[in-house]
Amino acid sequence: MRRTLPSTWALQAFEASARHESFTRAGEELALTQSAICRQIGALEELLGVPLFSRSKRGVKLTAAGAAYSRQIAARLDEMERDTLALMSGQGLGGSLELAVVPTFATRWLIPRLGDFQELHPDITVNLTTNTRPFLFAENNFDAAIYFGDAVWPGTRSHPLMREDLIPVASPQLLKRRAGMSPADLAGHPLLQQSTRPYAWRRWFESAGVSVSNDLAGPRYELFTMLAEAARHGLGIALLPRFLFADDIRQGRLITPVAHVQLSDVSYRLIYPEHHEERSCLSTFSKWLGATTNRFADAAGLA
Repeated sequence: MRRTLPSTWALQAFEASARHESFTRAGEELALTQSAICRQIGALEELLGVPLFSRSKRGVKLTAAGAAYSRQIAARLDEMERDTLALMSGQGLGGSLELAVVPTFATRWLIPRLGDFQELHPDITVNLTTNTRPFLFAENNFDAAIYFGDAVWPGTRSHPLMREDLIPVASPQLLKRRAGMSPADLAGHPLLQQSTRPYAWRRWFESAGVSVSNDLAGPRYELFTMLAEAARHGLGIALLPRFLFADDIRQGRLITPVAHVQLSDVSYRLIYPEHHEERSCLSTFSKWLGATTNRFADAAGLA
């Protein structure tokens, strides 16, 4: 059966016109005349049987249906462009992966090691986009995600990568007295909280056998990199994964006032839709990532 699909010319004309709410500016962008844009939009509205714009002497304005359709079409055209550029860059060989990754893990751990993957598999391009929240793969163009937590995502497969070792860190200037501090002593300083893990300090104190009254108090930051930067500038004590900030500790930008380490009971995980399992690019990346994290976790005691 023949599909009911508009022409790509009509869709491009509509997307540009919707974005500018102007046929004239859409024509300038696409190197077409205003009348050509009008003809494309008219043909699209005739096919759909729905007016997409209201016209007046002052110009054009999207209808409610047109606004909803423009959001959908813009997303589809973006996907087509990404797919086309991926095929062009690979010249039909190898492939590309679109990964959603939690930000600090991407910048501090994964990206420094991607060169090894590219040397082994130069025909595969790995594209990274940061994302801190669970999402539905059906509503995005991601092939897989690297996420921290134990949540089950419907219709997906999940492979654990490694756990975290959480340690308190602070600026040397904030803590003049470094030796002899106990976990309870930390509560006398501002505790920097992570908004995506509101009970992190409480769990750390519990693992150290301590109960304090202000474990939920303190300024909140979304990312580990924000927490680390706030700690470096003396705003308080942060709770960070040691394996992500070992260089800062080794070089003295951050200190660990208490030796207690909490090993998390959940893991970083590679997650992907079940129907993506047979994709060769994803399978290749998954095997490399699993072997790389296993070696690192064994060396760091995070297995």
